[in-house]
Amino acid sequence: MGETLAELLGATAKRAASYLESLSDRPVSPSKEAIDSLSRFEEPLPEISMDPGEVIRLLDTVGSPGTTAMAGSRYFGFVIGGSLPAALAANWIAGAWDQNTAYFSPTPTTALLEQVALRWLLDLFRFPKNAAGSFVTGATMANFSALAAARHAVLAAAGWDVEADGLIGAPPVTVILGEEAHPTVFKSLGLLGFGRKRVVRVPVDSQGRMRADALPEPGGPIIICTQAGNVNTGSFDPVGEICARVKGSGAWVHVDGAFGLWARAVPTLDALTTGIEKADSWATDAHKWLNVPYDCGLAFVREAESLRAAMAVTADYLPMAGVQRNPSEYTPELSRRARGVEVWAALKSLGRAGTVEMIERCCRHARRFAEGLRAAGYEILNDVVLNQLLVSFGTPEKTNRVISEIQSDGSCWCGTTVWQGRTAMRISVSGWATTEADVEKSLAAMIRIAART
Repeated sequence: MGETLAELLGATAKRAASYLESLSDRPVSPSKEAIDSLSRFEEPLPEISMDPGEVIRLLDTVGSPGTTAMAGSRYFGFVIGGSLPAALAANWIAGAWDQNTAYFSPTPTTALLEQVALRWLLDLFRFPKNAAGSFVTGATMANFSALAAARHAVLAAAGWDVEADGLIGAPPVTVILGEEAHPTVFKSLGLLGFGRKRVVRVPVDSQGRMRADALPEPGGPIIICTQAGNVNTGSFDPVGEICARVKGSGAWVHVDGAFGLWARAVPTLDALTTGIEKADSWATDAHKWLNVPYDCGLAFVREAESLRAAMAVTADYLPMAGVQRNPSEYTPELSRRARGVEVWAALKSLGRAGTVEMIERCCRHARRFAEGLRAAGYEILNDVVLNQLLVSFGTPEKTNRVISEIQSDGSCWCGTTVWQGRTAMRISVSGWATTEADVEKSLAAMIRIAART
């Protein structure tokens, strides 16, 4: 006889907890043997049923060893942090609720929690209280959603209804961005019909910041895409200065702040985000620096009606609009999971003080990495203003060899990048669980491996 549902979920929770508890002792990268064992999943579609408990046992015993310890405390790649305990647990209970959070009337709990979480985030980021927000999959769709609102607004100002009439025959929209804009912005522009190449690229400085003095003179419908947190250096475009330069022109200023926007919550980092509240829209990820489970992106738009006009859908069978906010009126998806539950749980558990402390701690760890590597004789390529740093171990060939050896060693994990012509190892400190001991252990491994390579 198979397990009851309660027994199955209890056993699964034990397996999940055991996995998480093992991360501090296991190599960050999976072994070759573990990866090779994944071939056990390569089988034809089963003809007969399998007991759910056996399914989970197979998933854990074969799958877990083949994972990279991204949820652990010594993973420093791709701006990824693990999940906060309250956020992970909330993700589990929201999964049990299984609410398609599109409309308030059928899903009042999750729709309300999403609304509360958005209000808290507007407060945390010090954005206009009446701004609209939406929960989406990640920064790609957050940028897409905010830029869809921008497309609506700038073309409506030119007398064109883009949602009804499309882009064929519409007044041309000039899209301006920095030379080091993130690829997800270009992808979003392509999805929106603006094209990935039909953009005006503005030169950047030595830290990857857009040069406000190099902006073209505004004229006609314009969207300017700025960046809060360069993915390599952590630097910020001068958003306030850019907003001031285009004030009164009708230009829409968007901020891609996938991880850097969280600096806005921290008083000691306030100088980085000066004037960012003057923008028209913002995009970020909660699954990065707020450390909630994947996937969870956020889009904010100053003019709520612009976002709603770009996203709303109607049909005879859908619930009629009421006094409560319907999430689907602000997102690309109609079917969508209740992402707001884990964001609410993360903010409820951390509070403002805990959120600030977590971000400050990550930045402090990044500075320690830079200090230790520099003292060992290696070159830090960027000003470490946030949680990102770039280190060169010499020639591109040696740097790549060192990175490969570090990943194979398993003490920690860092990725490679090429920034402004220099090959570098990129260290991104984004996890709530990373301690000073983790940093020192990782530093020692990096220096040891670089010295022998």
